[in-house]
Amino acid sequence: MAKRSARSKSRDHAFSSAQNVHPLFPRGSWSPHQADQDSRDRKYVKNVRAMSVAQQQLMDAIDENSVVLALGPAGTGKTYLAIAKAVEALDSGKVSRIVLSRPAVEAGESLGFLPGDLNEKLAPYLRPLYDALTERLGTKRLKAMLADGIIEIAPVAYMRGRTLSESFVVIDEAQNCTYTQIKMLLTRLGWRSTMVLTGDPDQTDLLPGISGLDEIARRLSSLPDIPVVRLSEGDIVRHPLVASMLTVL
Repeated sequence: MAKRSARSKSRDHAFSSAQNVHPLFPRGSWSPHQADQDSRDRKYVKNVRAMSVAQQQLMDAIDENSVVLALGPAGTGKTYLAIAKAVEALDSGKVSRIVLSRPAVEAGESLGFLPGDLNEKLAPYLRPLYDALTERLGTKRLKAMLADGIIEIAPVAYMRGRTLSESFVVIDEAQNCTYTQIKMLLTRLGWRSTMVLTGDPDQTDLLPGISGLDEIARRLSSLPDIPVVRLSEGDIVRHPLVASMLTVL
């Protein structure tokens, strides 16, 4: 009984001490919970909202057309909005699967021979797509959909000869594709499918004159059913310094 009484007194003392602890931030002063949310990282939202007029144009174009080209500098939300629309189309039953493709091109440095099987070798190149999907779906749901084949992530080289019906297809980093590769990708489009090509013609990792995105966009812009949405530095949703740097770099 004596031990139990001692433990009871100890808990009472701890509770009494906690009541006397002073807050780190006095009442009415700044706290992380009172910070302006617009200046902090965006939280997950079920329905993605456009942050600029051009982003809204892109979202509307995806809703109304089967093929859309989204061109713009880094940080304008091209890939994120395309993947968000893909997840939205999948959840609503408009498509039965999502197919994401990206060229496996090194950004100015050689990574050598990567270890592992095909998926492990391609993982560094496809990481941005996984990141966007994880934010929209969550890790557990994404793993299940990848295992079931509902979501497929593949390099450009493995798209030849396929017909993608009832699919939402996102071709990311299209500026690192040649004219012939983009032409091949565009002709994969099947019935009841949507295809979005994203890229920045000014940020290609290919040798000068090899990227075909600019030429493809110029030719397709004459077709009324294929909108070419061009985003600019004003549409960048990353750190404000990104837009400032791109004006001088």
